[in-house]
Amino acid sequence: MNYKLIELDWVDCKQDPVRPELDLEFRKNHGRKIYGLKDSEGDIAAVMCFAFTNEVPTTVEEMDKFSQDAHNQAIHRAGQQGTIAIAYTVWANKRGGGKEIVNEVYKMISASKHLRRLVTLSPLTDMARKFHLKNGAKELQVNDTTQNFEYDITLEQWESYLERAKSWITKKTGKNLF
Repeated sequence: MNYKLIELDWVDCKQDPVRPELDLEFRKNHGRKIYGLKDSEGDIAAVMCFAFTNEVPTTVEEMDKFSQDAHNQAIHRAGQQGTIAIAYTVWANKRGGGKEIVNEVYKMISASKHLRRLVTLSPLTDMARKFHLKNGAKELQVNDTTQNFEYDITLEQWESYLERAKSWITKKTGKNLF
């Protein structure tokens, strides 16, 4: 199935099984973003919400403060807000959507010029732990009420060569064949 990662202006926050208490204003304030995974039928298969910070938060309150700080600093840096993408909630509307949105977000953040890390602010549940470990994350830390996992977004050397080769071929042919 073909998927496309898109930024969403609206979600029904009550559908969020992880953090339904966070309203739409919170999810969009201070540069925070909501992404949806649109499938080939035009449906949103999964949703993931992000904050952008320069520090790894251990609570939602810290994430709010850190993303406000990064947002304020971005005003002076041409809008590049924070170097860490904090995924603080994810849910699937269709089977397999959760895994697919992790894959698509991974690609987006890996391609970013300013984001250096992809870290979660996950609830302290076995389900969250299994989900992230199964999808390739490493446990970063366990906090009083949350846990953080980190996805390695650095490209392997062969992946860097492949990206350079694709870019060269596109420039030489004038067509994006990939």
